[in-house]
Amino acid sequence: MIPLAIDELRALELGELQGEGAVTGLRIDSRLAEPGDLFVAVRGGLGFVTSAQERGAATLVPDDEHAALAAIGRLLRARSRARVVGITGSTGKTSTKDILAALCARVARTVATEASYNAELGVPLTLGRLELDTELCLVEMGMRGFGQIAELCEIARPDVGIVTAVGPVHLELVGSVDGVARSKAELLQSLPEGGIAVVPRSPELESYLPAGLDVRRVGDVDVELRDDGAHIAFGGTRIRFPLTSRHQAQNALTALVAYEALGLPLDRLQEGADTVELSRWRGEELPLAGGGVVVNDAYNANPTSMRAALEQLALRGNGRRLVAILGGMAELGEHAEHYHRELGELARRLGIEVLAVGELARGYGADNWVPDAATATVAARELVEPGDAVLVKASRSVGLEGIAPALANRPA
Repeated sequence: MIPLAIDELRALELGELQGEGAVTGLRIDSRLAEPGDLFVAVRGGLGFVTSAQERGAATLVPDDEHAALAAIGRLLRARSRARVVGITGSTGKTSTKDILAALCARVARTVATEASYNAELGVPLTLGRLELDTELCLVEMGMRGFGQIAELCEIARPDVGIVTAVGPVHLELVGSVDGVARSKAELLQSLPEGGIAVVPRSPELESYLPAGLDVRRVGDVDVELRDDGAHIAFGGTRIRFPLTSRHQAQNALTALVAYEALGLPLDRLQEGADTVELSRWRGEELPLAGGGVVVNDAYNANPTSMRAALEQLALRGNGRRLVAILGGMAELGEHAEHYHRELGELARRLGIEVLAVGELARGYGADNWVPDAATATVAARELVEPGDAVLVKASRSVGLEGIAPALANRPA
């Protein structure tokens, strides 16, 4: 982290600050605290302040945890010369961030959001990993309503904004797909004059694009899915990525367009593509007995990503029996019944047998239903047979991420 003097932090009057000298790391988990770190006690962290101090860290018990971390994030951002890339979208933002980070890290000193730490705590923590020589900082930004992305942008001050997709998510909070576009466009509206916007071809988003931006639009991906990965057409050639689905290839194309917009060397693209690793539970494939496969895509779900995952299962199945273990999709409000029913009908058309999990998942209209993740694990073991192609997917709140490892006899 860019060094910050304790006296300088004390002058901000963020809360009870203990320590001397300077800090060169930012932590909210006392188990990770080391000498030179600042441990900020958030989310019940007050009980771990003594432990962090014993580990040699300075400590801050904030008056307002979000305001304190935001103030520290702003201070670090102001000291950094790195170009900041903000990334948001209805689907694919974490995977796009992972892919772009792999591409950029081969040619520039790059910091990127870890996993999906993309809200009030995660954005300052990402800025807390900036060093004086960092050249690029990729900041994922999530939202739960209007104004949140604007608040995150006020901390991170992005130079480049990426919107991966606009679709029916968080409808309970923003009302419509147009509302989704308006909330995602807060990122683009925060960019400076001449800033770069990388966006999908979305009619809803177009009306919210501010003037004065360098807009790079991402079309449909041209991809060949082969045994050794996804070969994506870009810049007159094909770049191979270790990806297995069309929707992840679309995320890779967005990352490629952003990489080119950043002016980075195109002749180094394959080096970065070879190192891509996606965050956990996003299309991870595990082998099953009898030549089967289970796809662990249980991190989150919305109508767009669920449709893509079901269609990919049908493609990936290649003659196998198809099974989908599906939890409900949260935050759809009055639209929930429509979207669950629509996706249940799609599964039936594709020949996919569905095990539905949780109250919302009743809307799929599946013959097999269980109330929760624990019973779903038992039911899945009884339902799945050797040689099957299986998808596990749900909103994060359903907690299905342990089912795929259980079927594959792997640690969760």
